Order: sequence, then C-alpha cells, then structure tokens
Amino acid sequence: MTIEYLKKADLTSVSHADDVSETVKEILNKIEAGGDEAALAYAKQFDKYDGNIELTAAEIDAATALVPAKLQEDIRFAHANVKRFAEAQRTTLQDVECEVVPGLIAGQKTIPVRTAGCYIPGGRYSHIASAIMTVTTAKVAGCENIIACSPPRPDVGIAPAIIYAAHICGANKIMALGGVQGVASMAFGLMGLPKADILVGPGNQFVAEAKRILFGRVGIDMFAGPTDSLILADDSADPMIVAADLVGQAEHGYNSPVWLVTNDKPLAEKVMEIVPGLIADLPETNRVNAEAAWRDYAEVILCDNREEMASVSDDYAPEHLTVQAQDLPWWLDRLRCYGSLFLGEETTVAYGDKASGTNHVLPTSSSAKYTGGLSVHKFMKIVTWQRATRDGSKPIAEATARISRLEGMEGHARTADIRLQKYFPKENFDLIGTD
Repeated sequence: MTIEYLKKADLTSVSHADDVSETVKEILNKIEAGGDEAALAYAKQFDKYDGNIELTAAEIDAATALVPAKLQEDIRFAHANVKRFAEAQRTTLQDVECEVVPGLIAGQKTIPVRTAGCYIPGGRYSHIASAIMTVTTAKVAGCENIIACSPPRPDVGIAPAIIYAAHICGANKIMALGGVQGVASMAFGLMGLPKADILVGPGNQFVAEAKRILFGRVGIDMFAGPTDSLILADDSADPMIVAADLVGQAEHGYNSPVWLVTNDKPLAEKVMEIVPGLIADLPETNRVNAEAAWRDYAEVILCDNREEMASVSDDYAPEHLTVQAQDLPWWLDRLRCYGSLFLGEETTVAYGDKASGTNHVLPTSSSAKYTGGLSVHKFMKIVTWQRATRDGSKPIAEATARISRLEGMEGHARTADIRLQKYFPKENFDLIGTD
C-alpha cells in the first residue's frame, strides 16, 4: 500500500487525555457511601442548581410551553424516525427454539432490561437529539423504567427542549443532575430511583470515566472518547461539500479528529484550501473548537486507488464514515469497520446525528472494529433455555459425564450419573470414557 499524508495530525484523541480516574473514583465512592445527601452536595457544587432534582409534571408542562411550536414539530419528526428505525431493528431479534438432538429442545428468548439510565449532555451544547436517541430506543426495546438525567444550568434548570424531547420519547423520570453525580444516582438507585441495569448516552470525560468504572455492576452502551469522522471521496466529489462536512464535525470539540481519504490530489488540495474559510465563518465557540481540531487532529490522506482507501478507512474504524464517491454499492459491500455509514452526497453525518432515524450514540476511538452503536439490541438480553425428554437426555448425560471426568469435575459428572441411574436403571453405561 502506498499512501501519502498531505496533512498529518500532530496529536491523537488521547494525546492530552486528562487522568480523571482517581477524581471520579473518589466521587463515586463518596456518593455510594453518603447516598442522596452526598449526591445532592456534589450537585450543588458542580451544577450550582437549587431547583427540584426530579421534575414534576407541572415543570414538564411549563418547559413544554417554552419550546417553540416549530421546534416541537421537528423533535416529533426526529422521534418518529428514530422510533420507526428502532422498531425495525427490534423485529430482527426473535425468540427461537430448535430440537438439538431428538428429545432435547433448546431455545433463545429476548428480554429487555428493566431499568435504563439515559444521560443527556446539556453543557456546551443542549443535546436534544441525545434525548431522542437514548430514550426512544429504550422505550421501543420495552424497558419498564426509563430515567433521563441531564445537567441543569445554574438558576435555570434543564433546557426546555431536552425536557420536552425526553418526555415525549417516553422517559418515566427526568432528573436535573449532571456529571458523575447524575450517573451515580442512576447506578446506585438514589433519589427514589430504581437502580439502572444499563447506562447509556454520551457525556464529557468525567461521565465516560464514571460509566467505565461502573461497568460490570451495570451495563453500559460503550466506552466513549471524542467523536471522530472520516470521509472517503474520489474525483466525483464536490470539494465544497466535503469541506463543509469536515468542518461540521470538527466543531464538536478541540480534540475531535476529522479525516479525508481520497485518490484524487486536486480534490484534496481544494478541500484543504476551502476549510480555513469555512471555519473562520463559524460563531466564536464553534470556530475555536473547529480550528483546534483541524489544526491538531485532522488528516488528509492520498491513496492510489479505492481499495487502498477502503483499507485505510477500516484501519481507522471511524465513528462516522461518509462516502462521496462513485459506485456506492461497491463501498457498502467492501467497508467493514465503522459506527454509522453515510453513502453519497445526498446524506451527511448531521442527518444521522439529529433526525434521520439511525442512532447517533456510536463507537469512537477505533472501537468500531468490534462493536456497533446504540440500538434496541443494547437494551435486550438474549438468554437461552432448554428442556428434554428422558430419552432425549440420555446421550447428553453420557457425554456430559465423560467430559466432566476428563476435566476433573466429578460433581458435574455425578449430576448426569444420577439421572441415568434413575431413568435407565437396567442399563450399563461407560461414564469414564476410557478404552
């Protein structure tokens, strides 16, 4: 493979990752020991908010009244799309049974977890879409209890649009708690909440670390890092659209990598020429993020052909992968490692982030090599069962006894022996397995 970096990143998404683990561990330990009182103390310290922690129906209604009608319509539109796609995914999980050997039937059963804790960021940006993505999928999966937790703004509370989105998507409780204290309250069952079986949703490094530490005691959607995006483009791509899509993702944060992989050098050079102007035209906060992300983390990679481009992409395993190239079916069939794929100029990552129906909680930092994003499947347990006739259990018992003794597990072997002796008392069995 011959590739050329027309722009090489000076940093990676973990170059300056702060070690927050000890801080988060300390907060989690203190909240678990101190319960509601400790969580509320941290909420007062970090959220600087003295309002109700659990929103009342009246407060939800008041927040709804503050959301413009057109925005309500947009939220309902996005919710309907996410719900429709989640329902389609749900149909792919089926209860099944099969007769493994005559007389022994085994099966698969899908059961939703009871309680889902959905964290919805509300700091630099109000993540309305995260409320839609997390709460809707949990609802479609069939979770009995869905908790939506979002950081309140000082003296204001949760953004009204987040409250409205969480409510219409099916949250049973909406909690005004941010950061580690919010995650801990859901995990430990504080503030009168049922203990969460799974924690989902994006968040800052403290939220991500809290979920990582708690994993095992509760399920989580994934280990999350800074968002990242890669575009595959050939000479048919529009350089202005490619540049706009790169900038649109770079505004997420100073350490959000964006990558362009192409086999057309003039396209690459044109995109690199356009990007700074698009960044300069952004509002200040967005501009600062995009400037840093483009300067320190972005890469432009030139390949010889589309197979090389696909190989580079699979190696990066981006969270978001866009293809703006000819022969889209070839790319769909060839590409293997991505969180979500956007085929053609007519769609873009922002569509998936906000309203098209696919989920935007996706694997980052190359974890798309081994996992997909949030879906109804994350809220479902696939469990197994079996039953047998006495005749059907006979060959299973014989094999189990012999294998168990070979492994040195005599107690296991005897659970098979006792059944053979009860069901077939007149027969002799070789349960040792020696010739």
